[in-house]
Amino acid sequence: MPIKLRLFLLGVLMACNFVTHANEQKKMPQQCLSDCKTPYGQELGATKDGIKAYSNCQSSCVIFEPNHYKKVYTGIKWQCVEYARRWLLTKHGVVYGDVDYAYNIWDKIKTLKSPKEFPKKELALKNIINGEIKDFRVGDLIIYGKEFLTTGHIAVVIEYNEKESWIKVAEENYANTKWPGNYARRIPLQNIKNKLTIDDQFVLGIKRIVYP
Repeated sequence: MPIKLRLFLLGVLMACNFVTHANEQKKMPQQCLSDCKTPYGQELGATKDGIKAYSNCQSSCVIFEPNHYKKVYTGIKWQCVEYARRWLLTKHGVVYGDVDYAYNIWDKIKTLKSPKEFPKKELALKNIINGEIKDFRVGDLIIYGKEFLTTGHIAVVIEYNEKESWIKVAEENYANTKWPGNYARRIPLQNIKNKLTIDDQFVLGIKRIVYP
């Protein structure tokens, strides 16, 4: 192919990509384009086993675009509810049902169930109030109350250090900043009379999987 033709085609391709990107930006709400901690949709990090988290720009950004993992609906990109559901699906082959807001998970969600594409499975969940926790396990779901941004929040415990009294969590749409490692945040714990409290006033407690 002649060099001039090759350069011309390359220029057309770049122009098309620019127009497509500009059109995509026009469709996005302004709150998803401004004051972003990290640009919307950019990868923030991943757990040791490769479960990635993506930026939602900022907490007020909501784009009603569904995400799917292995043809299973996991939630609206890139909300905290979506990440926790995708983590559970990846690790355990189960998901929780629909909720309007993250804080609804505390009272509304009692079980985790496998979607149709997976072998049939159902796991119960139990609530443990913050301040009554005796230990942490990988997969515990931290639930924030309505007072946190009026929507609440959910994060997944991926590591617990009993000696140093902290947990590491994976999540989306909390800080929307790059992860410092294979986790989103490290949260300190208070130990009072052998009962643990997550050091955050908005936390209701944890939901724990009850294995048969």
